[in-house]
Amino acid sequence: MTTTTMAAREVSRPVFIALIASLMALNALAIDVMLPALPYMGEALGIANENERQFVISAYMVGFGFAQLFYGPISDRFGRRVPIFVGLSIYTVAALAAVFAPNFATLLVIRVIQGIGAASTRVIATSIVRDKYSGRAMAEVMSLVFMVFMIIPIIAPGIGQVILLQAPWQGIFIFMAVLSAIVITTTYFLLPETLATGNRRPLTIGAVFDGFRIVFTNRVAFMYGAAGMLTFGALFGFISTSQQIFVDIYGFGPYFPVAFAVMASFMSISSFLNSRIVSRFGMRRISHFALLVYTSLAGIWVVASLFGPMPFWLFFILLTTVMFMFGWAGSNMNSLSMEPLGAVAGTASSVFGFLQTIGGAAIGSFIGQHFDGTVTPVALGYFSMGALALICVLIAERGQLFGVGAEYSHTDFSHHEAH
Repeated sequence: MTTTTMAAREVSRPVFIALIASLMALNALAIDVMLPALPYMGEALGIANENERQFVISAYMVGFGFAQLFYGPISDRFGRRVPIFVGLSIYTVAALAAVFAPNFATLLVIRVIQGIGAASTRVIATSIVRDKYSGRAMAEVMSLVFMVFMIIPIIAPGIGQVILLQAPWQGIFIFMAVLSAIVITTTYFLLPETLATGNRRPLTIGAVFDGFRIVFTNRVAFMYGAAGMLTFGALFGFISTSQQIFVDIYGFGPYFPVAFAVMASFMSISSFLNSRIVSRFGMRRISHFALLVYTSLAGIWVVASLFGPMPFWLFFILLTTVMFMFGWAGSNMNSLSMEPLGAVAGTASSVFGFLQTIGGAAIGSFIGQHFDGTVTPVALGYFSMGALALICVLIAERGQLFGVGAEYSHTDFSHHEAH
């Protein structure tokens, strides 16, 4: 065992989970803390069309998605620490630059750049977890990370609302910059390098393309990655229109962050429960069950929405139950996509991150732009994406659901790869 790996193991599991969650939380913060500010930003920068305000979110996602393709191979070559600090620095500088954006177009460009910086957190945080864990152990850790990570969507809109009570919308970007600086400092002192020198890959065109070939030709990994992209797209479609749904349809006004927090808490609870049961039932059984329930409930939601305005209590029950199932399906499918690809963890994380972010953002934007003052487009998005994700899973598993597959529960430091 190398010195690098030994150093990585010295970090206690709670500290490790907190560090990884804080890295990933910066990305969630850059999306969810903005939601209460969209009307104010649109008004200040001369954007009257409500649907166009969503571009503040989607522009960020474009930068976040495309940049992931570069961070993976770079982190497989130079290790995890240096690339993530570069990315976090870009994120911080962009947040400060947004404060001085003179118009909406400039703000969108800055948001793309901020997304480019944030891409490092998604790719490298997942790679670090895969460096240390595999199989059900990885699924358990990722569930706990996701549980902590989901605290941000619970509290971020409320934080944004509080900031808006004290400052203009630019205050939100200052808050993001300060928090990012804190995460940079904490990560620098507490998170060691997890990729041993002997496991690093050369950064040549041939090696990079070979890494991408390994990812794209692994049926199980790629199909689970595609399923994750589809379900994320449905979630992004809801997030893009959540402010309009809660405020315009159901009249929550300033209480929108409260409703959003309650909804997000179900995903956090789901992730915690998954970490408790995944070692017993396995990633496949839980994710397959959750995806079936997710799609079925979304179908009921679509049908119910066609009979006129949906009462809030029914909408909220269906939404929170679907979100609960997403928590089970999403974290396990992410682990299943990474499971066979330990030898190219950085590249694999970048490919799946790119697919889920760019593909998911495109799907979500399509759903969001079809918002028509009802919940039908969002419900239809959840149902159609769930059905397509189920097809991907069936392809991955050769038509058989609820199998155990090749899961294993030990901690893996050998970069085992199962082609």
